[in-house]
Amino acid sequence: MATGQLFSRNTQALFNNYKQLPIQRMLDFDFLCGRETPSVAGIINPGSEGFQKLFFGQEEIAIPVHSTIEAACKAHPNADVFINFASFRSAAASSMSALKQPTIRVVAIIAEGVPESDTRQLIAYARSNNKLIIGPATVGGIQAGAFKIGDTAGTIDNIIHCKLYRPGSVGFVSKSGGMSNELYNTIARVTDGIYEGIAIGGDVFPGSTLSDHILRFNNIPQIKMMVVLGELGGRDEYSLVEALKEGRVHKPVVAWVSGTCARLFKSEVQFGHAGAKSGGELESAQAKNQALREAGAVIPTSYESLEDAIKETFEKLVEAGKITPISEVKPPKIPEDLKVAIKNGGVRAPTHIISTISDDRGEEPSYAGVAMSTIVERGYGVGDVISLLWFKRSLPPYCTKFIEICIMLCADHGPCVSGAHNTIVTARAGKDLVSSLVSGLLTIGPRFGGAIDDAARYFKDAYDKGLSPYEFVEGMKKKGIRVPGIGHRIKRGDNKDKRVQLLQQYAHSHFPSTKYMDYAVQVETYTLSKANNLVLNVDGAIGSLFLDLLAGSGMFSKQEIDEIVEIGYLNGLFVLARSIGLIGHTFDQKRLKQPLYRHPWEDVLYTK
Repeated sequence: MATGQLFSRNTQALFNNYKQLPIQRMLDFDFLCGRETPSVAGIINPGSEGFQKLFFGQEEIAIPVHSTIEAACKAHPNADVFINFASFRSAAASSMSALKQPTIRVVAIIAEGVPESDTRQLIAYARSNNKLIIGPATVGGIQAGAFKIGDTAGTIDNIIHCKLYRPGSVGFVSKSGGMSNELYNTIARVTDGIYEGIAIGGDVFPGSTLSDHILRFNNIPQIKMMVVLGELGGRDEYSLVEALKEGRVHKPVVAWVSGTCARLFKSEVQFGHAGAKSGGELESAQAKNQALREAGAVIPTSYESLEDAIKETFEKLVEAGKITPISEVKPPKIPEDLKVAIKNGGVRAPTHIISTISDDRGEEPSYAGVAMSTIVERGYGVGDVISLLWFKRSLPPYCTKFIEICIMLCADHGPCVSGAHNTIVTARAGKDLVSSLVSGLLTIGPRFGGAIDDAARYFKDAYDKGLSPYEFVEGMKKKGIRVPGIGHRIKRGDNKDKRVQLLQQYAHSHFPSTKYMDYAVQVETYTLSKANNLVLNVDGAIGSLFLDLLAGSGMFSKQEIDEIVEIGYLNGLFVLARSIGLIGHTFDQKRLKQPLYRHPWEDVLYTK
């Protein structure tokens, strides 16, 4: 068991079970106290290794993360404090592992509800190996101006208010972590502040007792007086009574045992902590207060009088010359986190991304302002989702159905087209799904599936200018540009693409206007007079019909239609549709366990 000071400005700790907030609070306290190095040497997070980014003042630092306690202790031999934020289910096992490491001297167990039998084993091992346990069910402890455990003393504002950034003359020990914060504040108001404060925890079997820490404080020269806050239940306070009677404590002790109100209840009352339950008269708050008073401790008449008792004791020590007034120092300002500063209106910072189509904040995601639950409840389909995410509005049912038809008709066109061929070759090379899909998608362009935007652009421009099919086609010929959306390697005038016919039939039945498609058909009639393969292909059909959809719906301005065509929305429809087929080809090749593809020699013209 430790007999003197536990911590210093050079204390290093290992933090078990990563929790961002308490670690950052420790580092902020380090910076506030003017420490040269952070107090957290390493983090233990089972199954993880690497580094965790945190702040030490203005500087961003990387703290090593280890997957085991043994690895962390080996990597950081100077870290002798183990802060255990594991749950009550694993806290005992991990604490025992830490206690068995030769480098660990102090273990703080934060969890409540650790099985009592496990706790007693930990206590026995720690005492036989001259080690100290703080907890279980503790917030931790603090040495003012030097080191703190986890969330001890709360926020930085509270720490500054309680003057914990520099050492005072008072040693404080309590069972309650919550009441510790209250007493830090009380002590700071009427004395020069805390030197060291410990919350031993509220479980029935604390790893260290009130008297353990009072006897330690008695050996620390900087501590001139001590404050104890006990509570009803158990007999821990009586070990302090014995120490006082035996003369082992030579400094003033101001104490109060909470729970005097328990006598007002007719039956036994369980207060907040597992140990805060009176098991008889000796365990009552009144009996403990009386015993401490008779042993020589300063005991006020009530909790409300505790502050006055602390003040009077402190002032007597000052008058006796045993305490020299401390010169106040101004602590450095902790840089405010950007998120907090923005929320508080302290700074303004530009965002890095703008998004107008979806929002994942709140209880559920939304597409263009439509909640996910609404999409499901109203039975929206893929076409509706595309209309929300691509066009930022709910298009009429005939429009969304047309989008779905386009996807179905363009999903695949057999294994011989360039996109499918690339995907098949890649899949047979043993590559993964994404690699196989992307290899096929990269072939999409002006010669394969990427002509929908151009077809829409040129048909729209010609129609809006009032060009006849002859003027349009011959004008393109003079420019050396093939008419996008016209021409097919297989289909002919007497064997037109069935997909084009299906799209035209749907448009005639459902669209309010088909002026752009009608113009494309007129262009086809002219080009077929030149060659039988210059038919309207699926790119031209989708491109012209999408113009009719946008213009006929009445939901898009001319500028918006031009922007949609220019950005590449319509090619996006082909990319989305064809991805379905390319994924299918990938799965097909893998399911068939096809070997690496090698192109046959006889299909290559070797020439000089």
